[in-house]
Amino acid sequence: MSELDFLTDTMSRLLTGLPITLQLAALSVSGGLVLAVLMAVARAASRPAEWLVRGYVFVLRGTPLLLQIFMIYYGLGQFAAVRDSVLWPLLRQPWWCALLALTLNTAAYGSEIVRGGLNSVPAGAVEAALVAGMSRFTLYRRIVLPIALRQALPAYGNELVIMVKSTSLASIVTLMEITGIAYAIISETYRALEVFLCAGAIYLILNFLLTRAIAALERHLNPHLRRAAA
Repeated sequence: MSELDFLTDTMSRLLTGLPITLQLAALSVSGGLVLAVLMAVARAASRPAEWLVRGYVFVLRGTPLLLQIFMIYYGLGQFAAVRDSVLWPLLRQPWWCALLALTLNTAAYGSEIVRGGLNSVPAGAVEAALVAGMSRFTLYRRIVLPIALRQALPAYGNELVIMVKSTSLASIVTLMEITGIAYAIISETYRALEVFLCAGAIYLILNFLLTRAIAALERHLNPHLRRAAA
């Protein structure tokens, strides 16, 4: 087999793992964003909730994601209460364990990003909305969250890129996403350099498209950026 044929075959085999990579990235980021917003709002609402969220963020940000995946995949099964629960059919599967670990991890980082966005909302805008008679729910929906989203989007875009790359750790628990397939090919051919170059190219293209989409969304949410580009 020629070098070009090997690279073409390797790339086609690696692309079969792309759906799992995209699913893990999309679902973990979506679930993590919901948790991040809830934690950021709860942190601002009461002191007990603030301490709980701060403890959660401290633990999840202070430990490696790989260790968290191991703890969920190998550790939860040691508890009889988990094995006897309705969640065990899911938690015994590597896909759900990897998704849970990725979601909880990105939620910890995302909550800090969202909190920074919430803190950037001008106090005058909040006071004006309250004086106008807005409820707390309407205030958050129409004033606070839109402003916080615009402020947090650049930093959260970096977190999205990191999560796409972090899906490669799912291969440790036997998931055959892009990196998992790369390991399998290397075990067959012993050509690590070419295989990892192909895998890296796929991740590079994915993150390039993601950063372009984030930049387009940022221009859409900030009219002054569209005027500057024009």
